[in-house]
Amino acid sequence: MEYHYISSDCLTIERVGEILENNIALALSDDAVERIVRCREYLDCKMKSQTEPIYGITTGFGSLCNISIGANELEKLQKNLVMSHACGTGERVPSKIVKLMLLLKVQSLSYGHSGVQLSTVQRLIDFYNNDCLPVVFQQGSLGASGDLAPLAHLSLPLLGLGEVEVDGMILPASEVLEQFGWEPITLQSKEGLALLNGTQFMSAFGVYSLLKAIRLSSQADTIAALSLDAFDGRIEPFLDQVHIVRGHKGQLVTARNIRALLEESQILARPKQHVQDPYSFRCIPQVHGAAKDTIEYVSTVLEREINSVTDNPTVFPEDDMVISAGNFHGEPIALVMDFLAIALAEIGNISERRTYRLISGNRGLPSFLVANPGLNSGFMIPQYTAASIVSQTKGLCMPASVDSIPSSQGQEDHVSMGSNAATKLLRVADNTERVLAIELFNAAQALEFRRPLRSSERIEAFVAQYRQRVPYIDNDRVMYPLIEESVNFLQSYK
Repeated sequence: MEYHYISSDCLTIERVGEILENNIALALSDDAVERIVRCREYLDCKMKSQTEPIYGITTGFGSLCNISIGANELEKLQKNLVMSHACGTGERVPSKIVKLMLLLKVQSLSYGHSGVQLSTVQRLIDFYNNDCLPVVFQQGSLGASGDLAPLAHLSLPLLGLGEVEVDGMILPASEVLEQFGWEPITLQSKEGLALLNGTQFMSAFGVYSLLKAIRLSSQADTIAALSLDAFDGRIEPFLDQVHIVRGHKGQLVTARNIRALLEESQILARPKQHVQDPYSFRCIPQVHGAAKDTIEYVSTVLEREINSVTDNPTVFPEDDMVISAGNFHGEPIALVMDFLAIALAEIGNISERRTYRLISGNRGLPSFLVANPGLNSGFMIPQYTAASIVSQTKGLCMPASVDSIPSSQGQEDHVSMGSNAATKLLRVADNTERVLAIELFNAAQALEFRRPLRSSERIEAFVAQYRQRVPYIDNDRVMYPLIEESVNFLQSYK
């Protein structure tokens, strides 16, 4: 079995994708074990001599921070914290994202600033490696004080509480622990806070959506190139000179991608009757390129976040300090997740406009892309579907990060709402994927009306793969399975 060793080395977005895609198991490196053990030993020693209260370790939580807890009740304090905070509701978090939450929580705890037991971290790894995925819900986090509710649900099974998904079945955690021969973890001081404080719910949604955005950005260029050729578009707007004088990296990269994708296309090479194309074709570099630049920026922020310590208080054994602060606050990633949602929405927005142009009966293409329109509605309604999705996406792009509702009797008086930014980001990514799939459905159909001329080798190969799953449409038929198959094609296309 292949292992990824959790260490202080930077965990890249690309590496996270590899770990998930290839089902790579986790293990702690020797230096991670040393850091975790050293921090826990320091905290145990500190507790023996500490007279001043330490937030969340010898006190209550939130606005109850001034209530001291006796030494004989510290274990119960941490267990009560996990149980009382498991107040999630709504849709379940997808299994792949729960698995990513486990990975990111282990990474954050491995730096030796959280005071957890080694056995606690190892049990999280056990859950990950055995695909024992806690049942977590999407609603309940404010994105400050960390993702308290969803991380409580992630942590309940450590105690033999809550539910776990194993082999597609939802089982009580107590049964799963017994099945694997695992004893419930007895939480020590600080551990409940270490598990519940943190941004791993937000970060997992963000990273998962970012990986999808990277794929969609590349696929959007390929589909746009296909649409451009099927629409008999011009290549001049994609020449280097235009983009060099503006200087945006993503714009130039996109233009070069389109030219490479359409190299030696017979359709592109033939004389054009029109002087210029609509914006949805002519401005592909500017729109797709801006999205690429956004993705690159968001990648740097999320990568920094998943390599950080985000629970509270933070323990510094080497400095003999336990500091209560605010690294759990989701603002840094809430802002960029809202930003990424907007960028993905624009990829979908311009895609739907290209679909509309393809079915409009211009440039030698038949109305609604069927040889016998009237008797056949053809591709009339897939564009409606794309327009509906784009409209919904626009509503989802209201930034969640500009909202804040005070909680905990005003102690937590400014929150990031990064959890809402995260969950709607994934909805936007899924919507954009569907809109691109509909554009591909239309563009592949439109290309057939340019025969016997051929597009480039790369585009023809792309369409040939697509045609193995989605056929050319001669006459009206039930369309929704073909749209779904188009989505599935994009999800599997490399």
